[in-house]
Amino acid sequence: MNKTSDMTNVTKCAVTAVCMALCVVLPMALHAIPNAGILLSPMHIPVLLCGLVCGWPFGLFCGLAGPALSCFTTGMPAVGILPTMMLELALYGLISGLLLRFVRTGYLLADLYISLLSAMLAGRILTGAARALIFTSGTYSWKAWATGYFISSFPGIILQLILLPILYIALQRAHFIPARYTAKDKL
Repeated sequence: MNKTSDMTNVTKCAVTAVCMALCVVLPMALHAIPNAGILLSPMHIPVLLCGLVCGWPFGLFCGLAGPALSCFTTGMPAVGILPTMMLELALYGLISGLLLRFVRTGYLLADLYISLLSAMLAGRILTGAARALIFTSGTYSWKAWATGYFISSFPGIILQLILLPILYIALQRAHFIPARYTAKDKL
């Protein structure tokens, strides 16, 4: 059983609001670093965390609302990029939350990495397809997709894969979120 259901909806809404605020604050904090948005993907971290901690509906909402809130308050991301960013982040929040709910390997780190890697890969594939077919039809190439979603953002991918499990485990150890597995589950 996924123990995130033990969190109240009020708590999930509060966590989602904090994650949405981080979608505004993190890009602003990193704005002084050239290309930090592309290199580190700062909005991805709070959206993925929201999906993992609060579940797919909240992760989906955070992924849609976080970039929109940031765009309309800070101008980042630019309005032209906003629809693809909202789609990508909504998919991250949705898929990470869904997979963590249903993937039960018996090992927390395995569950987290399966959920994270699957969400990150599926989000990039589906958003790349949407860009190629809808948003920039006819002008979007495989090279642009691979460069934008994997090569340029590689430092951010590594950061997410290191930081998100640490944050999740820290929240669990602080008893903010219930333990996913107990010692009894290991028998």
